Amino acid sequence: MTAATPAIATTSPAAVRQALLEGAEIALLDVREEDPYAQSHPLWASNFPLSKLELQAWSRIPRRDTRIVVYGVHGDEDLAPRAVAVLRSLGYTDVTALEGGLDGWIAGGGETFRDVNVPSKSFGELVESKRHTPSLSAPEVQALIDAKADVVIVDARRFDEYQTMSIPTATSVPGAELVLRARELAPNPATRIIVNCAGRTRSIIGTQSLINAGVPNPVAALRNGTIGWTLAGQSLDHGASRRAPAVVDAARRDAARAGAREIATRAGVQRLAHDALHTLEAPGRTVYRFDVRTPEEFADGHLPGFVNAPGGQLVQETDHSAPVRGARIVLADDDGVRADMTASWLAQMGWDVTVVEPTDDGARSERGATKVPAPEAAPTDTIRPATLATWIDAGDTAVLDVTASANYVRQHIPGAWFAIRAQLADALKTIPKARRYVLTCGTSQLARFAAVDLRALLAAQGSDATVHVLEGGTSAWIAAGLAVEQGETRLSVPRTDRYRRPYEGTDNAAAAMQAYLDWEFGLIAQLDRDGTHAFRVV
Repeated sequence: MTAATPAIATTSPAAVRQALLEGAEIALLDVREEDPYAQSHPLWASNFPLSKLELQAWSRIPRRDTRIVVYGVHGDEDLAPRAVAVLRSLGYTDVTALEGGLDGWIAGGGETFRDVNVPSKSFGELVESKRHTPSLSAPEVQALIDAKADVVIVDARRFDEYQTMSIPTATSVPGAELVLRARELAPNPATRIIVNCAGRTRSIIGTQSLINAGVPNPVAALRNGTIGWTLAGQSLDHGASRRAPAVVDAARRDAARAGAREIATRAGVQRLAHDALHTLEAPGRTVYRFDVRTPEEFADGHLPGFVNAPGGQLVQETDHSAPVRGARIVLADDDGVRADMTASWLAQMGWDVTVVEPTDDGARSERGATKVPAPEAAPTDTIRPATLATWIDAGDTAVLDVTASANYVRQHIPGAWFAIRAQLADALKTIPKARRYVLTCGTSQLARFAAVDLRALLAAQGSDATVHVLEGGTSAWIAAGLAVEQGETRLSVPRTDRYRRPYEGTDNAAAAMQAYLDWEFGLIAQLDRDGTHAFRVV
C-alpha cells in the first residue's frame, strides 16, 4: 500500500455508466473512508476503504475476473493506484481507475449522492410514491397508544438498533420477519399494525411488504420513524426487549408463504431446487448466496456455501452485501416466506434473483458463523501484552491502534494513538517519534497489514525504529487483565472511518435529523437525473 504510484489503466465515467445501463457486471469501488464516501458518491459506488481492502475483497467480490473500477482521493493523494495494486496482488485481473476520479464523474454529468445505503433508501422513496404506502404521523400514533387502541407497533430494524431507542410498546420484528410473524402478533385482522424504523426506508418497505403479502390487517408506517417521533417532542423507550413469537402457527405460516410467493412471482423471481444449485454457475457471472434467516438460525445449520444476511438488512444494505452490480443473487430460508419476500424487493431493485426452494434440515449441514476469507499478511515481529506493558513504562514506544474509531473510543491501551491504516503517513506527523512502534487492533489481523505499511514509511524517512505487532491485539491485552482507557484521548488523524448517521443514537441535533428527512424526500428527483437505477415497482 505504500509503493510508488505507477501509471495505471483507466475507465471513463461514460463506460461505467454504459455498463450500469446495460446491466453488465461491474464493481465501482470508492476506496476512501466511510465519512468522505458518505458526503458524495455515485449511486452504485460501494465503499471499500483502502485501509481494509485485503480483509473485505475476497468475500465481497468473489469472482477474481470481475470488472472493477476504483476511485478515491485523500487530501492530495489519489488512492486509486494503491488500491489497484492491492487488488491485483489479491488476484483480480480486471482492475482500473475511474478516469478523473470523482471529479471526472461529476464533470461528465454524473449525479452524486449523500449518505450510505443510498440505492435502498432511494428505492424506498420510489416505492412510497408509486404505491402510496399508508403512514401515520408521530402524534397520531401517540394518540393511539394513549387511547389503548387495538394496535401493534413493530420495529423493523435490527434488534440492537431497537434496544438503543424504540417507540413505546413496540416489538422488535426485523424486516424479513414481518410477513412471517405479523399474523402471530396480530391474529385479529381488525388489529392495526404500525411499522417503524429510525427514518423512512425500513418503515416503508416493511409496511408495503405486509400489504404486498396480503396480510389482512390495516397497516401503516410510522411516518419518519424515531426521527419523526423525536422531532414531535415525544419520548422514546431505551433498552426494550420485546421480540416476536419464535413459533408461528402452521396455518398462519401457510398464509404468509402463499402471500410471499405470489408477490415474488409477480416481481419476476426465479426458483430452483436445492439439488440444481450448480446450474447457476457460469463463466463471467458472480453469484452471491445469502441465507436470509436470523443469525441464530443460520448458526444452527445452513446450506454449504451460503452466508448470513438477514433479509431486511440485505434489502437495506445491498450495496454493501452485493457490491458487484449485475451479479446474480440466490436466497435461502427454511420456511418459504423470508427468502421470497426479500427476493421480491431485490428483483424490483433490478437484481437477477433466484430463491432456493426450502429443503430438509439434513441439507443445512454447515454450522456456526461463516469464516471470512482473507490473505495472510507478511510475517512481522510480534510481542506479548506483558512485554508491551514494560515498553510503555520505559517511555520509548509509540502504540498505534488501527481498529475502528468507535472501538478505540470504547476502550484502548493507555497511551495508544488512534490511526487509520491508509493514513499512516499523516499519523506520523502527529505521533512523537519513538524508538519502537507497536501496532494493535481488536485481534491483530489488520495491525499485521498496517505493520508492513508502517515499516516502509519509516524506512523511506530514514528511520531505524523497529515495528512490532501486539500478538492477539487489544483483546489479548484485556484478557491479560491490563488496564484500558476510554475516549478520544489521542487521535493522530480525524475519525473519518465511520459516517455518523443522523438517525442513530439519541443525541443528534434536531436540525440534522430534519435535514436528513429533507434529503430523503429529494431522492426520487436524484434518481431521475441519474438514470442508472433500473428500479421497477410492481
